[in-house]
Amino acid sequence: MVNIVINGKQYEVHEDITVLQACKENGIDIPTLCYDERLEPDSSCRLCVVEVEGKRNLITSCSLKVEDGMNIETHSKKVIKARKDILDLLFSNHPNDCLTCEKSGNCKLQNYCYDYNVKAGSYKGEKRNLPIDDSNHFYYHDPNKCILCGKCVRVCSDLQGTSAIGLNERGFRTHVGTPSKNGLEDSDCVSCGNCVSACPVGALMPKSRESFREWETKSTLTTCPYCGVGCQLELITKGNQVVDSKPYKGPSNNGLLCVKGKFGYPFINHPDRLKTPLIKKNGKFEEASWEEALNLIVSKIKETKEKYGANALGGFTSARCTNEENYLFQKLFRAAIGTNNIDHCARLCHASTVSGLATTLGSGAMTNSINEVLDSDVIFIIGSNTTENHPVIATKMKQAKKKGAKIIVADPRKIELADKADIFLQIKPGTNIAVLNGMMNYIIENELYDKDYIEERTENFEEVKESLIEYTPEKVAEICGVNKDDIIKAARMYAESDKAGIYYAMGITQHITGTNSVMAISNLALMCGNVGKENAGVNPLRGQNNVQGACDMGGLPSDLPGYQKVFKEEIAEKFEKAWGVSLPREVGMTMSEILDSVKMLYIMGENPMLSDPDINHVKHSLERIDFLVVQDIFLTETAELADVVLPAASFAEKDGTFTNTERRVQRVRKVIESIGDSKADWQILMEIMNKLGYPQKYRHPSEIMEEIASVTPQYGGITYDRIETEGIQWPCLDKDHPGTKYLYKDAIARGKGLFFPVYHTGSAETTDKEYPYILTTGRVLYQYHTRTMTGRVEKLNEKVPESYIEINEVTANKLGVKDSEKVKVTSRRGSIDIKVKVTDIVEDNVMFIPFHFAEGAANYLTNTKADSAAKIPELKVAAVNVEKIQRSC
Repeated sequence: MVNIVINGKQYEVHEDITVLQACKENGIDIPTLCYDERLEPDSSCRLCVVEVEGKRNLITSCSLKVEDGMNIETHSKKVIKARKDILDLLFSNHPNDCLTCEKSGNCKLQNYCYDYNVKAGSYKGEKRNLPIDDSNHFYYHDPNKCILCGKCVRVCSDLQGTSAIGLNERGFRTHVGTPSKNGLEDSDCVSCGNCVSACPVGALMPKSRESFREWETKSTLTTCPYCGVGCQLELITKGNQVVDSKPYKGPSNNGLLCVKGKFGYPFINHPDRLKTPLIKKNGKFEEASWEEALNLIVSKIKETKEKYGANALGGFTSARCTNEENYLFQKLFRAAIGTNNIDHCARLCHASTVSGLATTLGSGAMTNSINEVLDSDVIFIIGSNTTENHPVIATKMKQAKKKGAKIIVADPRKIELADKADIFLQIKPGTNIAVLNGMMNYIIENELYDKDYIEERTENFEEVKESLIEYTPEKVAEICGVNKDDIIKAARMYAESDKAGIYYAMGITQHITGTNSVMAISNLALMCGNVGKENAGVNPLRGQNNVQGACDMGGLPSDLPGYQKVFKEEIAEKFEKAWGVSLPREVGMTMSEILDSVKMLYIMGENPMLSDPDINHVKHSLERIDFLVVQDIFLTETAELADVVLPAASFAEKDGTFTNTERRVQRVRKVIESIGDSKADWQILMEIMNKLGYPQKYRHPSEIMEEIASVTPQYGGITYDRIETEGIQWPCLDKDHPGTKYLYKDAIARGKGLFFPVYHTGSAETTDKEYPYILTTGRVLYQYHTRTMTGRVEKLNEKVPESYIEINEVTANKLGVKDSEKVKVTSRRGSIDIKVKVTDIVEDNVMFIPFHFAEGAANYLTNTKADSAAKIPELKVAAVNVEKIQRSC
């Protein structure tokens, strides 16, 4: 600590901070335009100058470190004059259109000119007259309003890691622009909008923003409803309308958002929102009252249970609903109905993670925290297109690369991070185990493994060691279609690093060998001592906003909340005592089994008509079911087949919590009233349970969380009061527990890490003369899941409006097809017509289709063959044929 004097008053502050930080900590306001606490000080605007005793000139406080005995004046006459001169210069070259500028009321230049009584620019001369760049779909750039603070450039380069914009030309002609000077749409810009959020004036403004003045609005902190990163953001509302979204400096996103978090909010107030219950009569939906709809559902539950038994009913809970709602959904089925037939979309994405890591480590969750990637030595990304699926995590990977981290990427597609990788292994789809085993073979042969760690903290190493003998780099290179030297380099790079983290997603899990692939990752991490270590670990990246929470809350047929097994007598008895009922002990059916077996199905916030493999089979199954209830915010493809549709409130219309991919439980806050007659899912579920004669009287979701904490050890210390300002990572065992940054620091959950031998086997389908190409599927940045939400965001649809198939140029030439031509793609399950996108991202004879779209839906083609342990379908490999569609004359 050092002692300094600010404006005649003495303060004790930390010695390693700047004068600006010292002033901010002590409530002393200093104006800034270029400063951002996430960036190294740039001192370009000079508005933060202060006077320091003994210094001849004024000094920028953002770059000046405090020293013991320093005497500082922040608002002396000399300082105020300097700031007025700077503002005068800026305003002299600025359009005087404050009355019509949409930034008015939230413009720092306007506010500071008011504070310092700068009413008009006194310097006369040439003004900028540059063209406005409105090529980007989401925002426009008006260089004439730019004050050249450089924040947008540095945020794009240093935080986002895209470097799409820079300062062009010199002197008076200096302006922010793209390197090609062809406009934003022609640049590397990914439309994250972080430059827009950082801009202190009206030079960068959203196109989709509703007309409003800042003082007319209200700002509410909440959690993003898209991917599993759990970005914190502020929704800006005017009346009952969400009109803007701004990033908030949360623990997982550090004030960054992706394009969906920043610009993807218009679905909330979209006119297509379901506003009243619907009952299908004579094949057509008719509006109904809540009383009529709920009474019909309850009568059908009773009738089905009485006629066929409780196991004739099933339910799909939701990765998009809150923890509290997922908890109530499984409680409805287990306690009020009497069945464990509960599943959700984790069955299609990370069921193999839960199964695999629970076996080897004792818990199927991300071992480390998102921010730990920043200080990793090596980042190994396998089966994850992180920049498109988890964009904000990808920004941290890019930041880590700038700090000196090495990156290894293994993927069938040449994803964006492959360009930044030190080693890129473009493996054939379905060969993950082979490449991982090949790396471990080399590590063992060259004794690069952590002997002490293995001895002290693991078991069964010798069996795995024996199983890896045949996986030489030469043999693995042949299986995977990569260079053996690259496998060796990757193995050595990973093993020789002190802190190496593995990051994976559905490129690992969506295979018939998904569970074994997860265990292979665990083997590699344990072998090199990277479990229970900061900045390392095994890190499955969750795809949806609350898929982690839905699993945590018992949205699985074998697990009660907290992964407590339904068949363990002491567990069942604990929940019976808490819930006051008798509970079934037998494991329920999985998602595909439920579709094929039950008489009545209740789907909350899921859309299997697009998300599940073999859509023709899904449609047949849903039409076979006697009674189908769908609860959602829009009339989805699945809802169209329902007998009753219940209108749910969106995340913006209710309170609750989401648990992000790093196990962080965070608040979701109500920002507007429910649209139409829709209701929060927890309220709907509570009413159904009450009507079934199982009374539930929650007044607020915080009371549900109290109940969750009482029966779920990992959530034992979670309360709304504790997570009001910042979330807590489970396990949080009691109200004095701080939460857990990374798992297994002192001990692995199962006691010792288990090495488990796994072997490469082929995919369920192989190519042949009839189906000669391999199809793989995935996501794209500008759409989300089944487009229930992004499909109602005009600008996102403009960016990626329809489905497409990526085909290598060599393959396209063989087929005689060109870019944008239509082809017919056929598998053993169905066929679709789709546009071609010729690219070098995929290799010859490998093709890729995003699964988001109803027209040209990839899941008409995908395989239902499943992993034997986790029952997850092999969505990542299907054999297909492709034919050019001949135009008729």
